[in-house]
Amino acid sequence: MKKTVTIALVLLLATVCAIGFAACNENENLIRLNEVTHSLFYTPQYLAMALGYFEEEGLEVEVTNGSGADKVMTALLTDEADIGLMGCEANIYVYLQGKKDYPRVIAQLTKRDGSFLVARDDIKDFDYSGLEGKTVLMGRSGGTPAMILQYVLNNKGYRNGENITMDYSIEFGVLGPAFTGGTGDFVPLFEPAASQLVKEGNGFIVSSIGKDSGEIPYTCYSVTARFLEKHPDKAEKFLRAVWKGTGYAMTHSAEDIAAKVSPYFEDTDMDLLTAAIDNYKKADVWMTTPVTDKSAFERIQDIMQNAGELRERVGYDTIVDNSVASKIG
Repeated sequence: MKKTVTIALVLLLATVCAIGFAACNENENLIRLNEVTHSLFYTPQYLAMALGYFEEEGLEVEVTNGSGADKVMTALLTDEADIGLMGCEANIYVYLQGKKDYPRVIAQLTKRDGSFLVARDDIKDFDYSGLEGKTVLMGRSGGTPAMILQYVLNNKGYRNGENITMDYSIEFGVLGPAFTGGTGDFVPLFEPAASQLVKEGNGFIVSSIGKDSGEIPYTCYSVTARFLEKHPDKAEKFLRAVWKGTGYAMTHSAEDIAAKVSPYFEDTDMDLLTAAIDNYKKADVWMTTPVTDKSAFERIQDIMQNAGELRERVGYDTIVDNSVASKIG
């Protein structure tokens, strides 16, 4: 009886090991990517998916919409994701909370804010003059789009409650409907929402907020130190595929790009996709190299401090690890 039980246990252990080995083999090339939101702003990443660049690198990429940087960060810290796509301010906040296992930025996808300032009137040669007494919808206080727009407005000489009204009462995700409903004189919108308002005749794009604020590490790929230590090859393959997508975005027309990424944006018609991508190309939002620049990193901290959201600055080398990105370009 004892021998039978022993044999049964051995067989069970062998079965478990075999299943585990098969599972490891099946998933050894899997990358679990958690993105802060699903957006045309990340077109190079979707091009890498659409054009098979991840497969060329031998990777299978599983994408999850985190719906917020806090949730992406939680997924990384709890090992529910391998790579997180979000703004580097999330890394800064987590580091300042004293977490020793805070994720590091290993590459940068976008180099400026991807929102556009939409006005009720078609203002030619817009330069932020004449905004005295106007109401600008900002999104919630402390949000990155709101902090960046405040930075731009402050640098143009505007102070909330003194010569302009910065309205922080409306969530960023519903700014478009609020503006269409008659609230505010100006509103910051990402694509394709900005182009949608223009198409409907409800507004005019007058400026790229990202160009007005300067280059910053707006959207980055982050990983934990343990993932980078164990899987530097996977991180390199992933980044190489994404920057093949960037190369495609830089060298092809908005019409061609829209056709390639349209399966990932089925609810957006082709004309709107094309207009939105064309605006992003003109605004020069995508990085040509995945390496994060120190001056851009310092600027995002300037922006955070200007908004009163950063109690102390953090060193560039503390948050940014370019060891893999420098191999790509």
